[in-house]
Amino acid sequence: MIVRQIELHNFRNYEGLSLPLSEQVNIFYGDNAQGKTNILESIYVCSTTKSHKGSKDRDMIRIGEEEAHIRMTLEKKGVPHRIDMHLKKNKTKGVAIDGIPIRKSSELFGLMNVVFFSPEDLSMIKNGPGERRRFMDMELCQLNKLYLYHLSNYNKILVQRNNLLKQIGFQSSLADTLDVWDAQLLEFGSRMIESRSAFIKEMNEIVEEVHATLSGGKERLKIYYEPSTTADEFAMKLKKSREQDIYRKMTHYGPHRDDISFFIGEENIKLFGSQGQQRTAALSLKLAELELVKRKIGENPVLLLDDVLSELDRKRQHHLLNCMEGIQTMITCTGLEEFVGDRQKFNQIFHVENGMVNETEEKR
Repeated sequence: MIVRQIELHNFRNYEGLSLPLSEQVNIFYGDNAQGKTNILESIYVCSTTKSHKGSKDRDMIRIGEEEAHIRMTLEKKGVPHRIDMHLKKNKTKGVAIDGIPIRKSSELFGLMNVVFFSPEDLSMIKNGPGERRRFMDMELCQLNKLYLYHLSNYNKILVQRNNLLKQIGFQSSLADTLDVWDAQLLEFGSRMIESRSAFIKEMNEIVEEVHATLSGGKERLKIYYEPSTTADEFAMKLKKSREQDIYRKMTHYGPHRDDISFFIGEENIKLFGSQGQQRTAALSLKLAELELVKRKIGENPVLLLDDVLSELDRKRQHHLLNCMEGIQTMITCTGLEEFVGDRQKFNQIFHVENGMVNETEEKR
């Protein structure tokens, strides 16, 4: 899987950009706030329809403009494709695949597989459960369109149910209609729980070996899926918590309350691990994600590293660079001095300054 070229028009701070990319390692370096991350973001948006930052479409449009365009040409299993993304300030985005408009953005998922790694991911373990749920959801959506269907419907039903819970406080007779929403919540939520459980099981088969390598064989990392309810108990818990749900005007059980935990031996490293252990475990998680995608789709995904190498010590940085072998990678950084001894791995180096991107010959 290879991104051949990315073209931007009024996206973030780019008035216009046409950028051919190496099928191996591409470095984007320059000072902060010059537009390096925006290039990676455009690739991620074209792959998932969403910003890795959670930004809305209007926030990605260049200041003073009403629309932005992204065009990405790629190759998947030897077959060329083109993705066109049309962002609008006050309307739904337009998406076309190979020149044919698609009706739902979800149709795009799975055409292009990316793994995005940023400094924020290094804090995933110690931060709130929302980040860990998002990690599961984004990867499962890229690998399984059925999961995307279940997630999308579950979220819609959850919003409707929570709105109804608020209305019941003013009109108690509406409580009788909860059964309709509960049935749908159970249908989609149970499928999500099953998919997440299988995903974490597959991740565990990979992450233990990855982490053992990173820790020099000193630690064994295990991931545990912590659903707020099992699929079998979901109906019972939803029924038992109905009065509490009405009182608090929110749904207490379901995949929207799930979490995952990380253990080294018997120790929960979110609670008792050192910062070094937490960051190493997060790196192990991303590398395991990379390997799982390779196994699932039968080819390498595209790897996006946003200023993450500067956050790692030399040992972990070197290990990550070695994992890039044969994988098209985009790396952002503030300076090339971070890569002393590793520059021979790089195929294209770009300097980014104030929305201008220029290829350099600097590899020494």
